[in-house]
Amino acid sequence: MLPSVYHGIWRAAVHTLRTSRGTPPRRFLSSCDGLPVGLADAETIFALSSGHGRCGVAVVRASGPASATVLRCMAGLTRSLPPPRTALLRSITDPQSKEVLDRGLVLWFPAPHSFTGEDCVEFHIHGGPAVITAVLQALGSVPGMRPAEAGEFTRRAFQAGKLGLTEVEGLGDLIHAETEAQRRQALRQMSGELGHLYQDWSYRLKRCLAHVEAFIDFSEDELIEDGVLNQVDRSVCDLQAEIERHLKDERRGERLRSGVHVVIAGATNAGKSSLLNTLCQRPAAIVSPIAGTTRDVVETALDIGGFPVLLSDTAGLRESPDLVEREGVRRARERVEQADLTLVVVDCTNLPSDAQQASAFLQEHLRSVLPSQEQPETVFPANRFLLVLNKTDLLPQEQKLKLDGELRQVSGLSPFCLISCHNNEGLQDFLTVLHSHVKTLCGDPLSGAPTLTQARHRAHLQQCFAALAQYQQYRDIDLALAAEGVRLALTSLGRITGRVGAEEILDIIFKDFCIGK
Repeated sequence: MLPSVYHGIWRAAVHTLRTSRGTPPRRFLSSCDGLPVGLADAETIFALSSGHGRCGVAVVRASGPASATVLRCMAGLTRSLPPPRTALLRSITDPQSKEVLDRGLVLWFPAPHSFTGEDCVEFHIHGGPAVITAVLQALGSVPGMRPAEAGEFTRRAFQAGKLGLTEVEGLGDLIHAETEAQRRQALRQMSGELGHLYQDWSYRLKRCLAHVEAFIDFSEDELIEDGVLNQVDRSVCDLQAEIERHLKDERRGERLRSGVHVVIAGATNAGKSSLLNTLCQRPAAIVSPIAGTTRDVVETALDIGGFPVLLSDTAGLRESPDLVEREGVRRARERVEQADLTLVVVDCTNLPSDAQQASAFLQEHLRSVLPSQEQPETVFPANRFLLVLNKTDLLPQEQKLKLDGELRQVSGLSPFCLISCHNNEGLQDFLTVLHSHVKTLCGDPLSGAPTLTQARHRAHLQQCFAALAQYQQYRDIDLALAAEGVRLALTSLGRITGRVGAEEILDIIFKDFCIGK
């Protein structure tokens, strides 16, 4: 999104455009040397494509049939355009007043070899608000030019066939990527790997549908080879198996895209808020010796070894007559149920000295924190919970070493770490274990088959899988209904790639883009 200072710049440019231009004629001439600008029904768009706050260089981009004329007018090019994709240093002038607005680089990208597939021009200017405002207002004063909507450049690239829909989504994810793993996953999707996988499935489904419909239409004339339907049966079974494996990814790609939800939970005064502050390295939550200090959920976003984490501190779990604290406990338990990973914090000074008794104490404590539907008798899902034994600074060194050694000998005990939020003892080992858990939950974005990254992909693939089941259900009963199942499966895949019925989802996808992208 544009920062607030540039929202003001953008509004000023739009206001100038709306108040000075009116409705353009069907065909018109520029005030710059009488050059034709373009057609009113093929609008040229422009926008600031860079700049978050004041910066050294800002990029203003235009795309559409009037791009060449705008370049000539504003860069003072009376003859030929510059060579494609070659930077040229020019004075940038107002096309109406001829006033010099700035001195910068201009680049020309003729169709179809541009990002949008249209004629495009870029102005690389100084990044001060006044310069940007002047250039945007100058562009808005040219007939046939209008400010771009959010994501409109990318939408034109999609409509010109420059990008598939999954590649567009990968580009959007790349723009919003905040960690290294998110960048890698987005770049891989933008390169087309996921789209190629779905296109391969679509091609195979088209062949299946063609064979089934050919059998329906021509089998009585004996023009169809024997075994055609058997080939379709094998292809449908293979596709079902591949789609099912693709869906059983434990949401790794979606989790990496949106962030791993890590919740800190446990009894009161165990040091949960201290752990939050230690991990985010700032006083995000109030810490006090008074039990029940934290009432509401406190959230902060972290980068753990290149993986995105949304860390939540919650109220201490206990029975309380206080209505506000009881609501905090309810919210805490709700977050634990929704969490990808729960850090169960325990005050290690409360542990029994005997290792077996300490193990039983910890297992019982986990049982009090776990969601009720996930409480097995002895085994806990180790990839979803991590015991954090806090306040080791209050234990003698000998007792601490004995506790660590004996607990690691106990079989069946959930993974644990000993730390002190007071002096950061054991923090590095804890971060290593936490990173390992988070990496397991997200997977390696560069290895294996491309993973699902969007909830809409999952929904359409589930519909595709169900439609293929319809084929198998009606295969020996009504071949026409079986063929309809294949057709529905193909339509569901097409909605992912943008090849079939994509119009209703385009606005949802493009609305999250920046204005100049």
